[in-house]
Amino acid sequence: MSSNAPWTAVLWDMDGTIVDASVGILRRLETTLAHFDLPAPQPDELSHWIGPPLPESFREHAGMTPSQAAEAVKFYRRLVRREPESGDARVYPGIAELIREVHAAGIPQAIASSKPETQVVELLESFGLTPFFSVATGATADEVTRTAKVDIVIEARRRLRDRGVETSRVVLIGDRHHDVEGGVAAGVPVIFVRWGFSRPGEEDGAIATVDDVEQLRALLLPPRDAPPAASADELATEADRANG
Repeated sequence: MSSNAPWTAVLWDMDGTIVDASVGILRRLETTLAHFDLPAPQPDELSHWIGPPLPESFREHAGMTPSQAAEAVKFYRRLVRREPESGDARVYPGIAELIREVHAAGIPQAIASSKPETQVVELLESFGLTPFFSVATGATADEVTRTAKVDIVIEARRRLRDRGVETSRVVLIGDRHHDVEGGVAAGVPVIFVRWGFSRPGEEDGAIATVDDVEQLRALLLPPRDAPPAASADELATEADRANG
């Protein structure tokens, strides 16, 4: 890793940050909710569903009990097994290139997603991004043991550390309030991207907010001929100032 790099490792959320899988998600939600005799969300309500753990979304947005939500998740996952998410998902423009640039700069990267880990791995493979990530961390298969974002971030950082990665200056890239809350709770600063599924105010608590890939690149990669990186706290202050 370059001594000029502002971060020793970068954690990425998946849905709404790297990939847009909303077309397939909406279709599977419609099928699942219809199976339980519930109305499907309208397209403009989809942002409520994408990002948080799926059991939480079924409870909060469909009014299901925990046991009903668990059954709905099982049904939804059966649909995913028949029709993998990669068939409808797309990588946001410029993101794959940025991921490659971060990798080329020698900065280790990891996925920290609330999606089941098997789906995280499948999406990375389908888009040819696996070689650029040291770690791919998602929710456990039961979607109970490890689903909270804070636990996923902590686990991703632990796996990086176990691989010999320096984790003193780690940053999380995400697009929803639970990314911000989970990162902060884990002691990891968050850069918030606006191209995902957020609503106004969800970025509160992030050290910086970006509207496009170029702005994100400026916060992740060292400028040419830059002096060695300052501490994460100093960089966070600079990022806040630049964003404000």
